[in-house]
Amino acid sequence: MSYPLTSDAEKQDEKAKNLARARQSLIEELDAVNVYEERIQSSEDESLKKLLAHNRDEEKEHAAMLTQWLRQNDSTFDIKFSEHD
Repeated sequence: MSYPLTSDAEKQDEKAKNLARARQSLIEELDAVNVYEERIQSSEDESLKKLLAHNRDEEKEHAAMLTQWLRQNDSTFDIKFSEHD
């Protein structure tokens, strides 16, 4: 899955482009978590379920890494983690 960028996207500075890349990558990692979870729930093979759960958890790690990067590089994003309602 790729995110369709607008024609204005190419006018962004490099920081904005990197933030967009990280946000899109986070979306893709969370989508992958959902896909693996659906496959785990629909499989009856325990060895396959274990493998898929491992892969799902790897995607969660990637999502956590991207979230941390976003917090370090987008001050508003970081603030929202401590100030949300």
